[in-house]
Amino acid sequence: MSAPSRLEAAIRAATATGRPALIPFLPAGYPDKDRFWTELAALDAHGADVIEIGVPFSDPVADGPVVEAASLECLEAGVTLAWILAELKARAAAGTAPKAPLVLMGYANPFLQYGLAALAADAAAGGVAGMIIPDLPYEERGPFQDALAAAGVDLIPLIGLNTSPERMRLYADNARGFAYLVSVMGVTGERDTLPEPVKAQLAVAREIFPVPVALGFGISRPEQLQDLPADAAIFGSALIRHIKAGGDAAGFMARWQ
Repeated sequence: MSAPSRLEAAIRAATATGRPALIPFLPAGYPDKDRFWTELAALDAHGADVIEIGVPFSDPVADGPVVEAASLECLEAGVTLAWILAELKARAAAGTAPKAPLVLMGYANPFLQYGLAALAADAAAGGVAGMIIPDLPYEERGPFQDALAAAGVDLIPLIGLNTSPERMRLYADNARGFAYLVSVMGVTGERDTLPEPVKAQLAVAREIFPVPVALGFGISRPEQLQDLPADAAIFGSALIRHIKAGGDAAGFMARWQ
């Protein structure tokens, strides 16, 4: 029997108190390489149940303009996957890593270039509990899933508003951590309202998946989650804009308390 998922445990602990788990997203190295770690610690200290770290990539397919611009700044500052993993491993070894489980979100090519076995081992050593790979088709996930599972890292499935129940069942068969429901038919970024089908798709997903279902894309304020049966909420663009405007992670998280 495999070990219990840290991600699922963290989300279940939040929902047991009557609220969705909070999963802020911040690109690694934003707003600069030093301050990123300060803001990561602030997210951890101010209510994040899970923290999603973006791996900057030059050709993202799922990032909206805010996340893409932030990621390009990070790349220009010299952020690499190797730097991210080395820094995470150093902090884990020193006992200064965030207490909240970490998730890496990035695209398949840098992970393949790094080497899947090395990626899984270094991610686990750095305290990474899960990975999200938006451009990884289900049919090609085998090598990634095998390598990550061997290191105890969950590969998080992404589903959309157009994912059929039959397709969800494929993902659900070996899902760990949580399932990520993308709330819009498009890229990341804040929206004033979420599409009408979100509520029904969440209900279907929660019936099919044995793990919690998180809602992401388009979320910027807690009011958007009212009456939605999400186990967790993922938000990134609003946090990036807040920091870019001179705020900090602690101030942003106060909105969600």
